[in-house]
Order: sequence, then C-alpha cells, then structure tokens
Amino acid sequence: MRRETPELARHLTSRHLQLLAIGGTIGTGLFLGAGQSIHVAGPSLIFAYLLAGLMCFFLLRALGELLLADGGDRSFLDLLQHHLGPKAAFVAGWTYWFCWVAVAMAQVTAIGVYIRFWWPSLPQWLPGLVALVVLLLVNLASVGTFGELEFWFAMIKVVAIVALIGVGVVLIAGHVKTAGGTASLTNLTAHGGFFPRGLRGFLLSFQMVTFSFTSIEQVGLTAAETHNPRRTLPKVINWLPINVLTLYVGALVVLMSLFPWSEVDQTGSPFVQVFHSLGIPGAAGLINFVVLTAAASACMACLYSAGRLLFELSVKQPRLQALTKLSRRQVPVRALMVSSLVIALAVGLNAVLPASVFTLVSSAATVSFLFVWLMIIIAHLRYRRHAAAQIFAAPLFPAGDWYVIGFLAFVFVLMFLNRDTATATLAAGVGLLALTGLAWVQSRR
Repeated sequence: MRRETPELARHLTSRHLQLLAIGGTIGTGLFLGAGQSIHVAGPSLIFAYLLAGLMCFFLLRALGELLLADGGDRSFLDLLQHHLGPKAAFVAGWTYWFCWVAVAMAQVTAIGVYIRFWWPSLPQWLPGLVALVVLLLVNLASVGTFGELEFWFAMIKVVAIVALIGVGVVLIAGHVKTAGGTASLTNLTAHGGFFPRGLRGFLLSFQMVTFSFTSIEQVGLTAAETHNPRRTLPKVINWLPINVLTLYVGALVVLMSLFPWSEVDQTGSPFVQVFHSLGIPGAAGLINFVVLTAAASACMACLYSAGRLLFELSVKQPRLQALTKLSRRQVPVRALMVSSLVIALAVGLNAVLPASVFTLVSSAATVSFLFVWLMIIIAHLRYRRHAAAQIFAAPLFPAGDWYVIGFLAFVFVLMFLNRDTATATLAAGVGLLALTGLAWVQSRR
C-alpha cells in the first residue's frame, strides 16, 4: 500500500507571510553586521546595498513565476526537482537546510552579544542557548501561533526602523550636536569621501551585504502553508524587496549622517552605539531591545524554515521517515528538534571562538545561499525555455536572470579576498562537493 505523505497545515495568512518574510530577512546582517561593513567600506556600503537589492528583486520575481506556474501548491523542493532533476534537488535541498541552520547560528550569536549590553560579565553562549530553547517551544506550537507571534516580532522591528529613520531625519535637519560632531548629510562624504576605503573596501563589504538579504526567498518555502498562494504570493513578492531595501538604505543613511562612519564600533550594534552617543536617556537600551527582538524574530523564522525543509527532505528519504512525524497540530516536531540540536552547535562555538564565530557562520551561510539562489535562476531559465505562457512573468527576462547570475558569481569570487570568509567558503564548497557525490551514489542504486 502506498504510504500517504503527511500534509502541513495551511494556517498562514497574507499578513503572516509578509511579516514572516521580513522577520527572516531583517536581522543581524543589518543590526550587527552593519558595524563591520561600515568599518570596511564606509558610505559606499549604501551603493552595495542598492546593487544587492536589485538582484533580490529579479531573484524573487523569477521564483514567483516558478511557484505560480503550478498555482503555488508545489513545495520548494518539488519545484527544483521538477525543473532540475532529483540529483540537483537533493544537493540544493540539503544545502538550503544548512543555510537556515547557519543563519540561525548567526542569530543565536547575536543574541549573546546584545544581552551583554546589560550584563557584560554574562558568558556569550548562555543567552543564545536560552533563546534557542524558548524559540523551539514556540515553533512546536501550532503554525497559526507561530505566524501570529512572528508577525508581532517583525512588526516591532519594522516600526522601530521607521521610527529610527524618522527621529534621525529630525536630528539631521536640526544639525544636532553628537559625540562625534554634528548630525548632517555631509558626514557621508566629509571623512574621506563616498569611497573612503577605495575599491577594495567597497568590494569586501559585499559578503555582509549579501548576508543581509539571505532568507528573502523564504516566501517559496512558506507557500506550502499559505492560504490562496495565487493571490497572496504576487503581492508579497512585489512588496518585499523594495520595502526591505528602503528600510536598509534609509537606516544606513541616517546612521552615517548622525555619526562619523570612521568612529562606528564594529564589534557591537552600531545603532545602539549611535543612540547612546546622542545622550538621549534610555535610547540606547531601547534600541538594544529592538535589535535583540530582531535577532530573536529572525532566529525563530530560521528555525521554522529549517524544520520544514528537514521534513520535506525526510519525506523523500526512506531512511529518514522517522523525522516526518507530525504533531496533532500538523507541526513537524522531530524535524524541528533535530534542526535545533544542530543549531545548538553555535553555543559551543560561542564558548570557544566568541570573537570570530559570527564572521565564520555568516560567511558559510552566504556562500550556501549563493548556490541555492543560482539553482532557482537556472530552474527559471529552464522553465522559460519550454513555457508557452507565463503567469506573473518575471520582468526584463532574460537580462534580469543573467544579472542575478553575474552578481552571485561576483560575490563568490570576492569571498576569497578575506581570510575568514575564504576559509568558510572553502569549507562550504567541500560540503557541496560531498553532497553532490552522495547524490550521484544514490542515483546509482
């Protein structure tokens, strides 16, 4: 008798999907990684975000066309298997699962850094462990409960960034005195020009910039648990990259206008540092609470995605059928718990490598996402080669797809310019080769 495939619950609404996508995207890449990026590139970082944002727009439109070609009912992995074949889907699927695990590790690391703002003597690994346990319990609840909580987490994040931009605009317009000088747009060019670190600094910023946009394709994974995908997905896909880019660029322009970029701390959150320097009572603590919420929100979204992916991968692997067990509320409980155990490795890394763990895991996540995004674009190119008609057709095809491919290749090469990112890139590359070999062996059985 043919075994019936377990079905996930479709309890996510349009507002859940929109805020879930933002919740997964806006996290440590902006709030913590921006300090490193500003230190490396200066104001030219803004231009790097614009180029990356354009790439994300074309990527999401390609993904949206693929999803809606089948009414939005096909899962992310089924979509890749249909267009690229089982071996490519196997490699891409497990790589994508690792993407979410690595990003969650970065969020767990960030939570430890943020908590130490209030308790500096606290070990960096401890807050991340506590947060991971709590977020696992939230994910083990119903999908609707998770979606509602993530909605409000992400809402806090978005409202805070908008408020930060608004307050910053007022302070810049009033030329308010700060610890670093005077708030003014001239700060963007007054300390060495727009490209103060030269071309090399600008290029080195792309690793963290690209990491900031990881998870933006999450709408493809959540489609399986969304009401009426054909109506919901186009609105989210059109809305997401533009709004995320606006929040990113707006926040960075304000940040570097309020405070000289050359004095931004690269070890903590630059947003906390800048508002602490303004001398506004309680402002730094409030901003730190916001960035902590952002990391928790992103980590929860990562854990959600890692659990769903492991569930999908296990359905296709007879030896992993034990991980396909669903709870009474149709939540993949075992897949979530196993994913959490792997993410918990970050706790150990924070205990032994607290200073470098964030760069290592974010770099490994970045190169893995480059591969998954490339698979999406290749699948789209193959689909358009044979499609008679397009639903929600990607604009500027095929130029948009080739822009994405060029951008991904460009960032991959740049990852070798820095020793830490090069190490993570090589490690991820070895992992991809191992997955490819495993896929070939399985296909020979």
